[in-house]
Amino acid sequence: MANKNALICLGGGPSPVINASLQGVVERCLSYDAAIGGVYCALHGIEGVLLEELMDMRREDPKEIARLKNTPASGAIGTCRYKLGGDRTEDFDRIIDVFRAHDIGYFFYIGGNDSMDTADKVSRLAAERGLELVAVGVPKTIDNDLGDEACTIIDHTPGYGSAARYWANLIRDVEEENRGISVSECVTVYQAMGRDAGFITAASRLADPNRELPLQMYLAESHLTLEELGENVNRQLVRDGRCIVVVGEGFDVGDIGAAVDGFGHVEYGASRMSACQGVVNYLNSIRLRARGYANCQVPGVLQRCSSVNRSEVDVREAYEVGAHAAELAAAGKSGLMATILRSPGPDYGVYYSEVPLRVVANSARFLPKEWIAPGGIDVTDDFIRYAKPLIGSGNAPLEFEDGILRFARLARARLPKKCPDYVPVGMR
Repeated sequence: MANKNALICLGGGPSPVINASLQGVVERCLSYDAAIGGVYCALHGIEGVLLEELMDMRREDPKEIARLKNTPASGAIGTCRYKLGGDRTEDFDRIIDVFRAHDIGYFFYIGGNDSMDTADKVSRLAAERGLELVAVGVPKTIDNDLGDEACTIIDHTPGYGSAARYWANLIRDVEEENRGISVSECVTVYQAMGRDAGFITAASRLADPNRELPLQMYLAESHLTLEELGENVNRQLVRDGRCIVVVGEGFDVGDIGAAVDGFGHVEYGASRMSACQGVVNYLNSIRLRARGYANCQVPGVLQRCSSVNRSEVDVREAYEVGAHAAELAAAGKSGLMATILRSPGPDYGVYYSEVPLRVVANSARFLPKEWIAPGGIDVTDDFIRYAKPLIGSGNAPLEFEDGILRFARLARARLPKKCPDYVPVGMR
C-alpha cells in the first residue's frame, strides 16, 4: 500500500503522556517515507474526521514534534467524546468519503475502551466498503481499566503511571497539611478519578507503602456505604486523632445530579455535586470522634494534565507503544491494538506486542479482588509491587521558557477540504 496517507486521531479524556504516544506514531510514520505518503492528524479526534479538519504533520517543525513528549493532555491536536452509534449511518458514510478523498490507507486511534471500539468499527466498515485500510489502536487511559484483570491483554495503560505518581506525591503533601492542621480539620477527603475501577484511588498507597499514615481508600470495587465510611473514619480518629480519606469519584453518596458524556458515562466534574462533597457533608453531620471538621478537595482534571508529575517510565513506554503501532501498520497488520506486556522475572521490564481490536474494544478491567485488603479500604503488597515500578524514580524531562513550562507549539497547518460541508449526526 505504498504512498497511502496516514491519519491519527485522539479519543476520550486526555492523559499526561498521550502526546508521547502521538509523537511515537508521527515520528515512526515519517520515517517510513517510502511506504507512507502524508502523515495527518484530525483536529479533535473523530469529530475532526467528520468535519474534515485535518492537519499536515509533514509541515510541522520537527523540533516542535519532539516537544510533544514534554507536553501533557490533548491540547496539541485535540480530542473528543463523540460516539459513533450504530444508527448514525450518515457519519459512517462521511468517514469513508473523507478517507477516500484524502487517500487514507493507515488509520491510528489513540484512546481507551471506547476509542478502541471506534477504531474497530472504522476498520470493519472500511473492509465492508472495499476501502483498503490498515487500522491500529494505541492504548491510553489514566484509569488503567483497559483489558483484563489477569493483565494478558495489556499490563497497564500509558497515562496510569503518571496519574499514580501524581497521587503518590499528592498524598505526601496532604500528609504534611493534615498533620499540621488536624486540631482544626481532623479529616481531609480527596476524590480520585476512575468511574468503576479503583486503580487511581489505590495509587494513594504508593505514598505510604509501610502503612504509617492514617490513610483510608474507598475503592470502587469495595462497594462500601457512607455509614461504613463514617464508622471507619471514627475508628481512625480515636486511634490517631486525624484521618486522610481518598474516595473514588463513583463512591455512592446518593443523587449527585449526574451529567453524562456522548458515551453515556457520568461526567463527575460537570455534575451538580461530587462524591467528595457528599462524604464531607455526611461526616460533618455525625459526631466525629476528634476535634475539628472534615474538609474536601477534588483535584479533578489535574490528575490527567499535570506535567510535573509525569513518570519517566510512563513517557518512555507511551512513546514506544505509539512507535510500535506505526511499525505494525507499516507491516500491513490491521485490526490490532499495540499493547504493553510485562516481561517475566523479578526485575521490571516490558515488551510490546499486539491484540485484536475486537478483543479489547469496550473491555473493562477492575482492581483484582486479591489486591484488595480485608475491610476494603486498603490494598495488598501485591498491588504495590505491581504499581510501584510504573511511577519511576524521578521527574520526566521538563523544558522551561522564562521560568514557565514550554510545551509543543504546533502550527496546525490544515489540509484543503475536498468534501462537501457536513454536520455530524450528534451535532444536529
